[in-house]
Amino acid sequence: MRDDDIHIAIPILEEESQQWTDTALSAVAAVTRQDPFRILIGTVLSLRTQDRTTAKACQRLFALAANPADMQKLSEETIDRAIYPVGFHFTKARHIREICAILIEQYDSRVPDDLDTLLTLPGVGRKTANLVITLGYGKPGICVDTHVHRITNRWGYVSTRTPEETEFALRAKLPPEYWIRINDLLVTYGQNLCKPISPHCSRCRLASLCARIGVDKSR
Repeated sequence: MRDDDIHIAIPILEEESQQWTDTALSAVAAVTRQDPFRILIGTVLSLRTQDRTTAKACQRLFALAANPADMQKLSEETIDRAIYPVGFHFTKARHIREICAILIEQYDSRVPDDLDTLLTLPGVGRKTANLVITLGYGKPGICVDTHVHRITNRWGYVSTRTPEETEFALRAKLPPEYWIRINDLLVTYGQNLCKPISPHCSRCRLASLCARIGVDKSR
């Protein structure tokens, strides 16, 4: 894919994504009311967890507490029961209480709005931090997961080895107007069409733009 082809690809992705269900991140956003704290906690819950499970866990947890002070009053066991069966629920329950304690003690219960500070919080990686920045504060950021990493490399738009390298490569070349939306679009596309193994290239409207790097078999 040539650099300018991204302006052709994004509108096609926008059209195609309308036929599929929302991603986990959209599910989180739907129950977080664009509140940075809810987005932070909801995204922590979403890691390695199915979309439907994430949304239900968010609803149960936020019904008990929706801010750092109230969440900190809950025991780790109560949080764990509320978020079960999200992946790594024991660890996430502990991280949630630790995050709330730090927010209360160091940031006056406000979720930081810069990437580097967010990355110091327990259980918060670059994906989560970028989501808080973009969904919670409307600031520029690029959330890169395995789908974004795989597809942008498959296109030949970037050539990187890890999702973190992909994030920095996209920051250098992806037009800013696509930064926030790229994750939702490529997660949806990757789950339904541009799959990790044997992607549906015969049905892909981006086939003529794609270098198909790493694709040995397709449908």
